[in-house]
Amino acid sequence: MNEAIGVIEFSSVARGIEATDHMLKTARVTLLKSSTVCPGKYITILGGHVENIKTAVSAGLRAGGEYVVDTLEIPNVHAQLIPAIVQSNPVEHPSAVGVMEFYSVTAGILAADAAAKAARVTLIEVKIGYAIGGKGVVLLTGELEAVKTAIRAACPDGDQLLQVSVIARPEHSLLETLL
Repeated sequence: MNEAIGVIEFSSVARGIEATDHMLKTARVTLLKSSTVCPGKYITILGGHVENIKTAVSAGLRAGGEYVVDTLEIPNVHAQLIPAIVQSNPVEHPSAVGVMEFYSVTAGILAADAAAKAARVTLIEVKIGYAIGGKGVVLLTGELEAVKTAIRAACPDGDQLLQVSVIARPEHSLLETLL
């Protein structure tokens, strides 16, 4: 079971791939996602035990050098976060929908973890920069008040937050496209 995640965003695809290789060779971690993201960046997301994540991220920072755009380590992640990142989180009873849009991928991941820890919601998906201009987008569902609570906890005023939407009773056809 992964108890922590580490994320590094690179401004160079080539350097991102090379740094990812260094991270995987340095520590026992699981590669959760490693791909290009818009606009021409590369992101690597690792899961594992806290100390292994710290070791791997440190190796990635050294290998990435000046091409590191952003980094994030979250110890004790919420159990829903990793499935939401890899798009495998089951949603049994969708209700109100919350959408949080951030300028950066790492801000979206951090907000998703905070939202899941703050209220009884289900993370639908954490979108990671591809085909959305390098942004981080978090989709979640739950009872209306829980969705509002989760979003308030996850979105303190900050320069990375772009937009927030809460849809109390989404149309069924829209909900199907989000699940």
